[in-house]
Amino acid sequence: MKKILVTGGLGYIGSHTVVELQNSGYQVLIIDNLSNSSLDVLEGITNISKSAPTFERLDLRIKTDVSDFFKRNQDIEGIIHFAASKAVGESVQNPLLYYENNLNTLIYLLQECNAYGIENFIFSSSCTVYGEPDSLPITENAPVKPATSPYGNTKQISEEILKDTCSISALKSIALRYFNPIGAHETAEIGELPAGVPQNLVPFITQTAAGVREQLSVFGDDYPTEDGSCVRDYIHVVDLAKAHVIALQRLLSAKNETQFEVFNLGTGRGSSVLEVVNSFEKTTGEKLNYKIVDRRPGDVIAVYADTQKANKVLGWKAEKTMEDALESAWKWEKKIRNI
Repeated sequence: MKKILVTGGLGYIGSHTVVELQNSGYQVLIIDNLSNSSLDVLEGITNISKSAPTFERLDLRIKTDVSDFFKRNQDIEGIIHFAASKAVGESVQNPLLYYENNLNTLIYLLQECNAYGIENFIFSSSCTVYGEPDSLPITENAPVKPATSPYGNTKQISEEILKDTCSISALKSIALRYFNPIGAHETAEIGELPAGVPQNLVPFITQTAAGVREQLSVFGDDYPTEDGSCVRDYIHVVDLAKAHVIALQRLLSAKNETQFEVFNLGTGRGSSVLEVVNSFEKTTGEKLNYKIVDRRPGDVIAVYADTQKANKVLGWKAEKTMEDALESAWKWEKKIRNI
């Protein structure tokens, strides 16, 4: 069994990816500092895959601890790197935290890859690298615009660091540019656990339906879209997790065409905020208390992926529906709230 390291493996996307890796026969080693995740997630992963991954609590910002970890684990064959801070608003308020946590940690990992000959590296990137797109859908060849937040900037710089490292070493890397992950595992054993007020639409919807939040704010209904609300590409987290396994297999079997590759991961379809709200009500039978409010600064009008490259080159396609995602998200919310 090939040993794969997953950083941030108890987080939202990380935990779902660990399940898919274990289901595909990989031996998984998780490191996480639990700053935005919970040890309970480990139990959920184990319940689904009937196998417990190895877990070590570790802060990747501490270089000596990172070096010590790799000294003790020299048989790692691939890394999937999720560990990062990810809230756009927080990154504006505390840019140095984001630059330290998202860039230093990547550098320390890559230094260990060089030291121990680890050649396969999957990076968790984001569609934020594209900014306000010139045309839709967005292809991988779309220009990378100046970042609108320190968070977005860390993703752009991280991709540059990887590209430069790949050009002078044996490292092979794939950056997966996510659009908007939603939903939970169908078992409701794992799902999204936002700390504090959710930054993303779907957990805010489910928390409003559960009575945790009084009202959902829809930011603007006067955008140049079909119903006036912003449009995003919402992808089921399980589909997203499966793409990581396929990308890893591509590197392990040396099928990559260049040392550094990028792929968009989305459904290829845009859904408006009001469309998601209506779909949730229809799917679950729950009435949502929502209100149209002023536009939110920095919101892009519409973003959705051209997924042809991932479909053709990776042989991956998003299969689950919006209804699947919303139903699973609500099932998860009800479980954690004991509803």
